[in-house]
Amino acid sequence: MPLGQRAGDASESRYGGAEVAYSEDIHHTLAANLAGGFDFIVAPLTDPSYRPSEAKPSAAGGAVVPPFAGSDLVLSPSQWSSHVVGKLSTWADVDSPDSLMRSDSETVIKQEISWASHLSLQACLLPTPKALDCGNYARCINQVLQGLSSMQLWLRIPLVSPELQAAEGTPEEDAVMMQRDPNTNRMLNDSWEWWNAFRCLCEHHGHLSVALDITGSLPSPAALHRWLGEPVRAAILHTSAFLTNKKGYPCLSKKHQALIHTLFNHSVQIVICGQPLHGPSDSSPMDASAGSDDSGNEGSDGGDAVIPKHPLRLYLEYIAHLYRKLDPLTEQERFEIGYRDFLQAPLQPLMDNLEAQTYETFEKDATKYSQYQKAVYAALMDRVPDSEAESSTVVLMVVGAGRGPLVRASLQAAAEAGRKLKVYAVEKNPNAVVTLHSLVALEGWQDVVTIVSSDMRRWKAPELADILVSELLGSFGDNELSPECLDGAQRFLKPDGISIPASYTSYIGPITSSKLHNDVKGYNDLAHFETAYVVKLHSAARLTEPKEVFTFTHPNHQEPIDNTRYKRLLFDLPPDTGSALVHGFGGYFDAVLYGDVHLGIEPSTATPSMFSWFPIFFPLRFPVYVPAGEKLEVHFWRCVGPTKVWYEWAVTAPSMSPVHNPNGRSYWVGL
Repeated sequence: MPLGQRAGDASESRYGGAEVAYSEDIHHTLAANLAGGFDFIVAPLTDPSYRPSEAKPSAAGGAVVPPFAGSDLVLSPSQWSSHVVGKLSTWADVDSPDSLMRSDSETVIKQEISWASHLSLQACLLPTPKALDCGNYARCINQVLQGLSSMQLWLRIPLVSPELQAAEGTPEEDAVMMQRDPNTNRMLNDSWEWWNAFRCLCEHHGHLSVALDITGSLPSPAALHRWLGEPVRAAILHTSAFLTNKKGYPCLSKKHQALIHTLFNHSVQIVICGQPLHGPSDSSPMDASAGSDDSGNEGSDGGDAVIPKHPLRLYLEYIAHLYRKLDPLTEQERFEIGYRDFLQAPLQPLMDNLEAQTYETFEKDATKYSQYQKAVYAALMDRVPDSEAESSTVVLMVVGAGRGPLVRASLQAAAEAGRKLKVYAVEKNPNAVVTLHSLVALEGWQDVVTIVSSDMRRWKAPELADILVSELLGSFGDNELSPECLDGAQRFLKPDGISIPASYTSYIGPITSSKLHNDVKGYNDLAHFETAYVVKLHSAARLTEPKEVFTFTHPNHQEPIDNTRYKRLLFDLPPDTGSALVHGFGGYFDAVLYGDVHLGIEPSTATPSMFSWFPIFFPLRFPVYVPAGEKLEVHFWRCVGPTKVWYEWAVTAPSMSPVHNPNGRSYWVGL
């Protein structure tokens, strides 16, 4: 039974699970948990006493059959795949110094994963690796991963290491926190380091993900934030993490609640584990049919049996309560949800003509055009004093007019300001010009608006403009060639004329995102690692605040005009972050339209409720490991050639990366 219903949310986080002990009767175990309100169980696949080296073959000979938890016939295929996550033997220690233990461990792990694949399980839970000592374990799992088709392997990682939990609140806490591995000098009790070592040994495989163990201890907010960029599929929430409310029922601290809400929003499934520690004693029976649906079908598959009330039901009900408290998805979130972490090639506005569907999507962004209207209004009020409002006509040119939204915004601003306008709508796309003519006729703007079908860089204007309005910004500000376009158009702007936008600045910041890295890696070529992508960042963690990169101002009075740029940036990660893995850089922009009216997507100043621009993502061919306390140095170039503009980027500290995209060999924007 899902935790709740949330309009527009079809994520996996709606389903809650329970970690259960080994049982030879997995059918009854599943039925009891489904009747108790859980959607799936995390169950051991073999008897925990089983050791391959001790098993004796039958008298008839042949291979030893491991003591699995029932045959594949005890549950239907859909039950195995939808309601069971396999839990591998926790005694397995593939990195043990004992050769027999290593052999037994590797054998049982491969047997269990093979059995799970046979059952078509969607996932298996792997035991927690040793702290920074998992070479053989990772090698074993990497071998298995090469043959997996769809099943996910969840590596169990504690959110806070057991050693650090034990030292919490004691004089030794700081010493334990700062303890380093003698061989690698990495933080020994930073559990993110355990995960990073394991996944690097497994080549960042897309079927390897994380199940976080959550107890009463939480790391610092910055250290916790790193996990948003990792492939976390499940959060195993221990009953010991819960507090007791006034009535004796389980509840979570405010920090834990915030964490659970964040995990819900990242499609992470909650699994309850441990012994019941809260709530009044209640041994009243519970009908197994409590898990049935409205049609009367038995959701528990338990027949008419009466089973005890589930001991973890109170914890599940509390988690369901938290899920139902989530704010409904906003209209903007419902629009963006299909674009989350989806790599899109940036537009080539000078080379390609936009399609009607693209225009329609951008035109729905009311916030953007409201900001433009405010900017035009302010410019008109400054340009024409009240005493000249009736006698003066302002010449306003919309360059890159598209299907007319900026023309409409400008005319509405003029009406609000009580100023007269003469508008030139300049557009190079002949298809959009057809729509412009229809719009002008429909609105009766023929006496005010002149439509020009031409490239703004080549048009010979019959008169000079007081105000030049454009909407040529890309996700990185200048990446759709706004500087080159406006430099070409400013020749028909009066010497004291106004450009809207007046300036714009690009920003970049380091991010970690296993999802985006694996998606780019999936193309299996160099070119895609040297391409910038427009993407709605979701399964990504910004490791520190973005910094300014390039700024362009209009009109541009530089002689000669040079739009090449170079910037060297040094990033300090928050000291409590710990180490991190940088998969690339998120790019943003902020534009000053006019005066104090701005527009942008830079996170700290982003314009609310605007969806015309998603961030841009500059990937790194090889993820860069940044040790705790070290700086990250990056270089960015904007290069301009006779026929194209392109970016190059490289990391020079704490380690060297290649310079990406030299000479625009993989990614460029055509002039």
